Amino acid sequence: MTNKLLVRTETTQQSTARQQRAPRILVLGIIGAFAVLGLGLLAVPILVGTNAFFAASAGCSGQQTGTAGQPPVSASAKGIPANYLFWYKKVGQQYGVPWTILAGIGTVESDNGQTTLPGVHSGQNGFGAAGPMQIGIEGASGNTWGGAPIHPASQVVAGVATDEDGDGIANVYDPADAIAGAAKYLLQANVQANPSAAIFAYNHLQSYVQSVLMYAGRYAGGSFSVVSAQLPSANTVAGCAQTAGGVPAVQAPTQAVAAVISFAEQQLGKPYLWGGTGPDAFDCSGLVMMAYRAAGISIARTSEAQWATETRVPASQVQPGDLVFFAGADGTVTNPGHVGLVIGGGKMIEAYATGFPIRVASYANRGAIGFTEPWIGAAGTTPGNTTTPGATTSPGVTTSPGSTGTPTTSGIPTPGAAISPSSRASH
Repeated sequence: MTNKLLVRTETTQQSTARQQRAPRILVLGIIGAFAVLGLGLLAVPILVGTNAFFAASAGCSGQQTGTAGQPPVSASAKGIPANYLFWYKKVGQQYGVPWTILAGIGTVESDNGQTTLPGVHSGQNGFGAAGPMQIGIEGASGNTWGGAPIHPASQVVAGVATDEDGDGIANVYDPADAIAGAAKYLLQANVQANPSAAIFAYNHLQSYVQSVLMYAGRYAGGSFSVVSAQLPSANTVAGCAQTAGGVPAVQAPTQAVAAVISFAEQQLGKPYLWGGTGPDAFDCSGLVMMAYRAAGISIARTSEAQWATETRVPASQVQPGDLVFFAGADGTVTNPGHVGLVIGGGKMIEAYATGFPIRVASYANRGAIGFTEPWIGAAGTTPGNTTTPGATTSPGVTTSPGSTGTPTTSGIPTPGAAISPSSRASH
């Protein structure tokens, strides 16, 4: 009897202990499950963000989809009608195109739909362009839109026609559809690798490129910065940018050059601003000018004047601190429109274009037209042009839309000034 009671008591105690442990195990299991789920949720945005980035980035532009890779809205952008601003930003994120470039085009073409000129809200202008983004529907502009100006979204066309707002109609006069169509056009023109050339393809006028980039710069918030750590390291596109932490070691030939490159490195990640000379944003020539100024060396303000006044060196003798020049969409071989600071190993630091951060990039296979060596004691041949450094037209002075190159006094082109699209290429 006593033995039976002992066994029963031990059994009861073991059962009670199991019952006490069971809830604890259950609780621990639930906590563990939530922990695994939480880690999974943390991983999902990283994977999704990475996939979206690689899908949207056709080149090493430094751009990312989403708000992290798009310029914030400046005070100047508040003048854009709310519906247009919404679609510029949404489409920019969706297609991986800086929204400020879309807004710059919309401003120059139609004052963001506010002009009453022919073709903006109905019909076409004298060259066959239509809608607020002035996309070709016939005539000299060609049918870049594809199909009729307004057609069912289900209709397959060979053009950029888009039903962005999901109403079942691809409408060139609808701001959402037109802005998305313009983004497609720019992507076809390789805007992520060369925005100036893509804008030039949209309308073959140098003054047009300058005007669009000027407005794009005004619309971008001054604190814009892109962390490009997610850029694919194995990308083979020329000009592939590196992160600020991935700047290669530089063997500067002089202390002055070391100071020049050090200044430029400190600007990595800051935004491009046409006409900018710092401290928060720079254009290409403004960056190299201020870098040399930090070392106590004065050089000209613009890339054209820098090329004309500095000592030329052959590619085989290029050293860190030299400048590398490119014709660019807004320049020529004799008057280059873009400049970068050589840091060695075929790399340069450059302020590339609106919507792209100051970055380290390759200058190989980029169509460089030559190199100069502005630092003291450089060896090379002196160019024949001896224009005084700094004696050039300010980048703030631009040409009027549709003009033949005559500078405006204000430096601000008139929005929606009906730039002739007669030279616009068709895709």
